[in-house]
Amino acid sequence: MRIGFIGLGNVGGKLANNLLNNQFDVIVLDKDTKITDEFESNGCKVSKSIEDIVEKTDIIITCLPSPKACAEVLESEDGLIKNIRNDQIWIEMSTTDEDQLKRHASLIESKNAIALEAPVSGGCHRAATGNISIFVGGSRKGFEKALPVLKCLGRKILHTGDFGTASILKVITNYLATVHLVALGEAWTIASKFNLDLDKTFKGIAASSGNSFVHETESQVILNGSYNINFTMDLVEKDVGLFQSLATKLGIDLEISPLVLEIIKDAKEKFGSRAWSSMVVKRLEDKYNTSFRATGYPVELVDKEKKQTGYEI
Repeated sequence: MRIGFIGLGNVGGKLANNLLNNQFDVIVLDKDTKITDEFESNGCKVSKSIEDIVEKTDIIITCLPSPKACAEVLESEDGLIKNIRNDQIWIEMSTTDEDQLKRHASLIESKNAIALEAPVSGGCHRAATGNISIFVGGSRKGFEKALPVLKCLGRKILHTGDFGTASILKVITNYLATVHLVALGEAWTIASKFNLDLDKTFKGIAASSGNSFVHETESQVILNGSYNINFTMDLVEKDVGLFQSLATKLGIDLEISPLVLEIIKDAKEKFGSRAWSSMVVKRLEDKYNTSFRATGYPVELVDKEKKQTGYEI
């Protein structure tokens, strides 16, 4: 099975490496030649165009940073929609706009190809090991055809239903993670200003009903001071914005979401669009002249669990 992978960013590069390391026949494409040169040096084939990558593969995976980038790859004159063939499979792994996704899927399917969406959740460190979770929307037939590839890319794989359902679920889970990240900034502020032992505070939260995946992961790089979660401020702003747009579309007047989005926008203005998203907590560190530091925490998260063969949940 020949696989084309378009988009080798923080998540996409790790996912493509998993395929390469598991002896899949992979060809990659990315605007950043430094990244593609690195893949080529590791024995991976590199394509120069979308037309070329479609011609040489059976499955095309896209993992792109924004709806704009997705539209460029899919809709351009030499893009995926124009070149995809009968019975080829397109797997969209980007977190992007629901309406755009459905429109792209309809255009792909009009060419008698198969469209699947497969956003991931669980952090870049788990993408690197193939232990990340994957939500898949699309036909059951298409899901089953792609399952051998999905089992390599992730551990827990959920078929969410029709095309579009996976992306909505992913936006919901990203929103929940961001809410907890913002709340952790407030929690660490109170703990530090009361001079609590922050290492013991970390352990206490982890052992409590207030624990979360975000605390267990992002709090570690916050306490280290690197904030390096391999996810940037512009991406988290996009994710919360997508959640807010879903509510607006439904005519639902949310209370927490607008405030969280305002906080993220403020952090992006202070620290830059490419700052790590975990730096949102630094707003309060700076404002109240405190520091969320403890010894023994990593600069960057590493998934220490061995790769397990993926399975459907």
